[in-house]
Amino acid sequence: MALLVLALPADVDGVPAGLLIGYGVFLLAVAADGARRGLRATLRIGASFRRLALPLAVVLLAVPAGGSLAYGAARDEAREQALLDRLAAADAEVKSTEGLPFDKAQPLLTKALDVYEDLGTKHAGSRAGKLVPARLDAYYETVSGPYEKKTYCEAITPLKHLRGLADSFDKGLLGSRPAKADEPLAHSLYECGTAALAVATAKPTAAESLNELLGTFPKSSHATRVEPAVREAVKKRTSVLDTVPEPCETTAELRTLRTTLRDMTDASLDGVTREAVEGLRRGDFACGTDQFKDKEYEDAAKTMTEYATAYPDSPQAAHARSIAIAAEIADEEPAAGKSLPPAEAPGGSRMILVVSNDGPGAVDLLYTGPTTGKVTLKTCATCTKYPGPIFSQGKKVKACQGPASKYPKATLLLPAGDYHFLQKRAGTGSSYSDTKTSKVKIEPGYSYTNCLYVTSGY
Repeated sequence: MALLVLALPADVDGVPAGLLIGYGVFLLAVAADGARRGLRATLRIGASFRRLALPLAVVLLAVPAGGSLAYGAARDEAREQALLDRLAAADAEVKSTEGLPFDKAQPLLTKALDVYEDLGTKHAGSRAGKLVPARLDAYYETVSGPYEKKTYCEAITPLKHLRGLADSFDKGLLGSRPAKADEPLAHSLYECGTAALAVATAKPTAAESLNELLGTFPKSSHATRVEPAVREAVKKRTSVLDTVPEPCETTAELRTLRTTLRDMTDASLDGVTREAVEGLRRGDFACGTDQFKDKEYEDAAKTMTEYATAYPDSPQAAHARSIAIAAEIADEEPAAGKSLPPAEAPGGSRMILVVSNDGPGAVDLLYTGPTTGKVTLKTCATCTKYPGPIFSQGKKVKACQGPASKYPKATLLLPAGDYHFLQKRAGTGSSYSDTKTSKVKIEPGYSYTNCLYVTSGY
């Protein structure tokens, strides 16, 4: 009875070996004592009782033997149940990852995989071990959930995890399952990459996804779709540059496409790369023109200056510089931005305008009208500011009255028409100490002079 109390219920580890040995020694001692007593005793029993001795002995021997077998079966069932409990716990770990970002789910998934691998290899003959293949199928289905939901960018990392299990998990258990992730992964890389083609803030970038697709699955059907998709993305934007209401937005998308193509190395994209570069050049000019028309003069001046620097060989580089100059003048005098400066100066005669600098500091003189340009006059080393204001004690300041050779000069040849001028006198460093605008009418048959000077008046 004491043994039963200690042994039941049966568990995975069974009864301790020491207890069984002790119990065996106890039974031998009891048997020996019984034999000793039987040999000394004189029994007066009938023949019928003697005939019962053998069956009773068999029963007495069968009961412990049968109990041992029953106990062994119970112990085996306890072991099976313990393994099934481990399997159920791993299943719960996998289930709990549904809807989690993969970086949060991965530790739980790794823990479940360790259990599956242990059950499928070390306990392959158990009921739990035989269920592992089905659990691996369910694992692949759960982890590839983002792909089934068509959230392709989100699906990339989980699918790469599934594909890479062949490097860390028992290959016999995995079978062909890792290869089943190839097609979904290639598809996800394509969809994620093409969706990010014109999105500057995309994570991952289009180049990252498409480079991985072309490098990992170069012969897949999705790899062959990359070049046509990129070409279509470029064409979609270049074809509307002259008609779209906001060309700057379209140009920004083209710039992102150009950056993507710059970061890709596949030779099949060389042709579309040239198309993107040409489209971006057209887009930059369209953007600067639109900014000027929208009276965003500071932005227009910046855009067109950058255009002329980036594309010095462009047929529109000179016009871009003219627009930048006109925008800079219009930023100080809005009337100068009434219309875009012409792409080409008009023909016909030119009138002379001689500009002299009677003041300290070099002067940038910008002008726009029938033609647009900029000249720089060096500082007048011996010139100073005139006391002022411009009219002092009823007398107008008389500048540039010394020898003509004293004053730095520039000669402009201008077609007749109305002009806006902006003079920007240099100060310290790269700043300007004085900025002034003026308007001049140039009439045919005349020569003009203009003297630039500085007063200390208010």
